[in-house]
Amino acid sequence: MPTISRFYGILIQMHFGDHVPPHFHALYAEFEALIDIRTF
Repeated sequence: MPTISRFYGILIQMHFGDHVPPHFHALYAEFEALIDIRTF
């Protein structure tokens, strides 16, 4: 998955054509969050 940003050990990743709703992934160590772009 392409990394859009990297700061303080947090990776922000987004993959074109991934499942709906549009979202991005925030990864930190063993934690992962999926954030809906429309509603955050």
